[in-house]
Amino acid sequence: MQANFPAADDAPVWRVAVEPKGLAFDAGAATSVLLAAEQGGVRLPSSCRNGTCRTCICRLRSGSVRYLIEWPGLSPDEKIDGYILPCVAVAQSDLVIEAPAAKALP
Repeated sequence: MQANFPAADDAPVWRVAVEPKGLAFDAGAATSVLLAAEQGGVRLPSSCRNGTCRTCICRLRSGSVRYLIEWPGLSPDEKIDGYILPCVAVAQSDLVIEAPAAKALP
């Protein structure tokens, strides 16, 4: 997968597809997936926004993320099964996430 590079700051912008809703948004390299979703017109469930409450948990179907905190609130098994916390995850490539409760913002 290849990033698009905006002329302004040369930071990569990744495309995030939200299944099964068929929604999509762009995520910059320095913005959490949750914040990028909101900026792109997609509401993902959220509450604490710091990686502890797990309200935003969803499954990463493809792509890779890095975390803004050292230990996000995921068990080792959840990580192995592909779960992520979008509130503290930053896209490192194009992503496909499974978030059944996602909604398009009006």
